[in-house]
Amino acid sequence: MLRLTLAMARKDLSLTLARGSGLVQALLLGLLLLFVFSLSQGVGERMTPQSAAAVFWLSSAFCQVLIFNQLYALEEANNARLGLLLCPAPIQAVWLGKGCAGLVLLLLAQIIFLPAGVVFLGQELSGPLPQALAALALTDVGMCAMGSLLGALAQGQAARESLLSIVLFPLLTPLLLAGISVGAQALGAPSADGPGVWLGVAAAFDAVFLGAGLLLFGHIYAGDE
Repeated sequence: MLRLTLAMARKDLSLTLARGSGLVQALLLGLLLLFVFSLSQGVGERMTPQSAAAVFWLSSAFCQVLIFNQLYALEEANNARLGLLLCPAPIQAVWLGKGCAGLVLLLLAQIIFLPAGVVFLGQELSGPLPQALAALALTDVGMCAMGSLLGALAQGQAARESLLSIVLFPLLTPLLLAGISVGAQALGAPSADGPGVWLGVAAAFDAVFLGAGLLLFGHIYAGDE
């Protein structure tokens, strides 16, 4: 299972980075959102840390949708999904491999989104950075676990691809709230609870999403004709 997981992640990263179009579209969408929200502020005004963190995670969420649509379209375009289903390895390795590839691509995008958000939205990092990095990692893992699961469900027909964003965002709301709350504290927003509570929320939802992926992916991927 580990070999197929690594092979799937390596293959998806190689194809996506070589073509560049899928990642570039995701980057441009995220940067466009950051720039448009920056225009909502008047001259000399500064967006609140809570709002800035929300814009960052909104950009990341839309970027994630495009990433997983692109990753699952690779097999659809080449009619290779049947070969993966017949591979003598647990089918969950496909979900894990694509989830890992999506996580790497999302982190690459966020490396650009973070300084762009600081510049466009007039922010500065002045809060608990270790906890903010932990929240970033936990939120990204949960987003990619669920994105990889629903990406398989949405593939096959153009009309069904919109299902990914429609279903994904309500499911991710508690996880995104955790990322926004800890991110706002990292940007200097005061909080009575501290980041520990939200880190626990993110870890709990990660466990739920990872468990759902392991249990449901085989049925979804094999039956999404």
